[in-house]
Amino acid sequence: MRALLVLAMMAAFVLLTGLLDGNQGVTASQLVAQPAFPLANAMPGLMLALLLLILTRRTLLSFGLAYLALGVMYGVNALKVANLGTPLLPADFRMVDQLRKGGLHVLGSYLPHSPWPYLALLGGGAVIVAMWRYEPPLFAPRTGGRRVVAGTLLGATLATLLLGMPGWRNLYNGHKLWMEPWSAAATTTHSGLVSSLVMFHLQDRRTKEKADPSAVNSLLQTTGDALRARMHTPVSHDTALPDIVVIQSESFFDPSIVHGYENAKLTPNLDRLAAEGMSGPLHVPTYGGGTIRTEFEVLTGLSLRYFNNMQFPYLQLHDKVVPSMVRTLRAHGYETIAIHGNDPTFWNRNTAFKTLGFDRFVSQSSFPANAPMDGKYMADSATTNEIMAQLKDAGPPQFLFAISLEAHGPYDVPPKDAAARDAIPVPGVVGAKDKVEVQTYLYHMQHADAELGRLADMLAKRSRPTLLLFYGDHLPGLSDAFRATGFVDGQSMLSQAGTWLLIDPRNPEQAQRIDMASWMLPGMLLERAGIHDDAYFALTQVLAPSLARLTYAPGATPPTLDAQQQLFDKDMASVSVLRMKGKLDKLLPASLLPANTAVAKQDNEQNVPGAVAIGMHH
Repeated sequence: MRALLVLAMMAAFVLLTGLLDGNQGVTASQLVAQPAFPLANAMPGLMLALLLLILTRRTLLSFGLAYLALGVMYGVNALKVANLGTPLLPADFRMVDQLRKGGLHVLGSYLPHSPWPYLALLGGGAVIVAMWRYEPPLFAPRTGGRRVVAGTLLGATLATLLLGMPGWRNLYNGHKLWMEPWSAAATTTHSGLVSSLVMFHLQDRRTKEKADPSAVNSLLQTTGDALRARMHTPVSHDTALPDIVVIQSESFFDPSIVHGYENAKLTPNLDRLAAEGMSGPLHVPTYGGGTIRTEFEVLTGLSLRYFNNMQFPYLQLHDKVVPSMVRTLRAHGYETIAIHGNDPTFWNRNTAFKTLGFDRFVSQSSFPANAPMDGKYMADSATTNEIMAQLKDAGPPQFLFAISLEAHGPYDVPPKDAAARDAIPVPGVVGAKDKVEVQTYLYHMQHADAELGRLADMLAKRSRPTLLLFYGDHLPGLSDAFRATGFVDGQSMLSQAGTWLLIDPRNPEQAQRIDMASWMLPGMLLERAGIHDDAYFALTQVLAPSLARLTYAPGATPPTLDAQQQLFDKDMASVSVLRMKGKLDKLLPASLLPANTAVAKQDNEQNVPGAVAIGMHH
């Protein structure tokens, strides 16, 4: 009878897991048609429940605890899908550690405001406590060692799954289940969330980026002449290096790409400044969140397309020195400063910025005590004020990288001026709840546009030359509203490009509109600043017309590649891995290396001379 009770609980757990999952591939109806799908999706939870049974000796308690843990995970997945459009991935579990590093303030904003989910958790907890107190044990505490042996074997088996041991690929693979390596959403739909997490975990454990050194020669054979032409562009010795200000504007994009806003003119300053410099669509590797993915690409010039295991790069650098635009600028005498009005430990920025080569990080505690807030976060006007406070009129050239925060989601927190928010028009197809969120976002986005104009006007009046690069890190997570309105190009929200702008505020130029990817921006910025001795960054500019559109958010429909793009993409993958590992400069011909460039040292490391090419720091 005891064995039958456990078997019945196991069967119920499989059925309830399929019910909780809700995806067609793992429902109860599939137990006959494709039993491996619902069973594989429930297996990790089953092993946890059985291990708890061995430890507690209580059947209902053990299966209840395992199911409650499963329910919490599915709840978090629902929040991610609602806000970011994609299901949980193994790398998302790294975010647990960020909750104590300023992450609770930001990530906690996405928790539901309704009391019912919390009451359900409390109710589940109360039932668990009651089971612990009143449920009779299934078996005696002493079983002649059988309990110890069974618990050890089961615990070890579960540990091999969590560690991603290769043997589990006999079940969790695309032949027995359904896996689309390029789409977590499609994989989850067919195989269930748990199976999807396990398969991507096993794939990540197996996948290691391998570089083919011959790819460097292959790429240079095709692009060598264009690359040398960019690197040998003459620069007047009388021209001073400009100060450089980069604004990473939270969730900024041009709403005119959305149906209903084609002629709304919501970004007058962006439009005005785009007529005086370079701008265009910006293809980024994320949607609705994951700011550091775009940020990493802009600072390093490395495309995350070529690093499949690096979902959240700042959490995975592990104090490794990384080649970057920051180091290249330091090698040319720049003082490098990062500015962000938030907790410096969130996203591990305090460590990552040292790894990338910043001299200083001006974070929330360094802002004035009376810095203005708007909504939940620091106002963009405070970021503009801090930029101008940090810029000096004497001394070495400066590189300022500022990260705004005002327009960060979720968009259910009332702003400072609710009346101004409510006056913003919204297309009629958007529902009432989503309408308020869209209005809140546009309220903050218009502040970002206004601050862009204010900053450009102030930089134009400086005595020192200044370059201003402005871009949005990703589209806002207004998924339901975007589904209601649709986009002008007919593509999904995951396939939409953001926007970028590069100007010299003192010297307006003829407008140029160019498609760019976030990892190509540093090469363009260095080129405009008159710095041409970094072969890698110059190469990104040569390849920009072919590869820019290959950067897109996870889950987006991949573009069709022609033969030349496929070749460039394949070779660039190897080049990027070699660049990250610091091995690229050894494979470049001497004609592409600077004659004698001293690379700025970090912490207590020593300066090394010019064979250290392309901004790499040893």
